[in-house]
Amino acid sequence: MEQRNGRRLVLLPLPLQGHMNPMLELANILYLKGFSITIIHTSFNSLNPSTHPHFTYHLISDNLSESEAVEKDLLLLISHLNKKCCEPFRECFASLVSDASKEPVACLISDPVFDFTQSVAESLKIPRIMLRTGSASFTAVISAFPLLQEKGYIPKLENFILVT
Repeated sequence: MEQRNGRRLVLLPLPLQGHMNPMLELANILYLKGFSITIIHTSFNSLNPSTHPHFTYHLISDNLSESEAVEKDLLLLISHLNKKCCEPFRECFASLVSDASKEPVACLISDPVFDFTQSVAESLKIPRIMLRTGSASFTAVISAFPLLQEKGYIPKLENFILVT
């Protein structure tokens, strides 16, 4: 096993395939650079630890009901995950940060869709990096929204939350 650099990174991927795979790829690269990797994941669409045995895994409860877990409306599913994962994540992450027997947590890397991670990281004084797993074209479209709204091409929706 390679020499670790004494710093641990904690990653929290959104439990959807197109979000988990890039997060795990980043984790592999960072591991090869000497970081210890801890993955916090939900029971919904849970990761298989045997595929990356060099990482440490912590399972948090997502408390999704059976009907919520099979929700076809992606925005509603994400809303449920944000509401129900916040406290379990806070407890797990706080425990990792305070564990003096392990390497110190250098930073949290999370999916920007998990909006609660910023306040948790700030409360524990740990830096947070967001890994946007969308394509470059999606990023360009999202960045054009304000201009398109300003010019009146698309309506301003007062209750619409754009996750960036």
